[in-house]
Amino acid sequence: MPPAQVLPFDELAARARALADSGPRQLLGIAGAPGAGKSTLAERIVAAVGPLARLVPMDGFHLAQSALVRLGREGRKGAPDTFDANGFVSTLRRLRRLEPTSVWAPAFRRDLEEPIAGSIEVPPEVRLVVTEGNYLLLREDPWEEVRTLLHQVWFLDLDAELRIRRLTARHEAYGKAPEAARAWALGSDEANTTLVAGTAIHADLVVRLADRPPG
Repeated sequence: MPPAQVLPFDELAARARALADSGPRQLLGIAGAPGAGKSTLAERIVAAVGPLARLVPMDGFHLAQSALVRLGREGRKGAPDTFDANGFVSTLRRLRRLEPTSVWAPAFRRDLEEPIAGSIEVPPEVRLVVTEGNYLLLREDPWEEVRTLLHQVWFLDLDAELRIRRLTARHEAYGKAPEAARAWALGSDEANTTLVAGTAIHADLVVRLADRPPG
């Protein structure tokens, strides 16, 4: 992985505002390993930019649990083939071409462990769309088109020990027993982390937050 720049959040917020002001609509991606803090950073960026920004997370394109069970993939939920990658790419295409009516995107409900269609409205006046997810920089079909649709992609890095601790706590918070939560964090999540780490070379910026994230 390329060395990370250590930057304060205010610097990243300023970069996001400048990006939003640079064109009719800009798409910013925040990539990184599971548990790196992508969702939190993306939410903070959208809040800092204000009403003309929207968050459209990649996690909304998870396959439904029933589909994962049918396909035999429920034991590695979060791997690239457990997402509707083509649906994600199609939505990014629509967002990039700035359609005259709202684009509706799905959200992921962690309490239900399910995607919910038509949850996020992106009206035409939105000037910055932020998306975050593990595989924004993956060079596999059909994921590889994602990078071409995003104006900038930042790769968020985080100390491995802290990242695993946060992942374990997240899994526990959503119902896994402590032993099962840690096993998932060190198993499926770490397999995805290894895959994601190799994609950082395709980012515009590899960054660690100067202000220590919670957790």
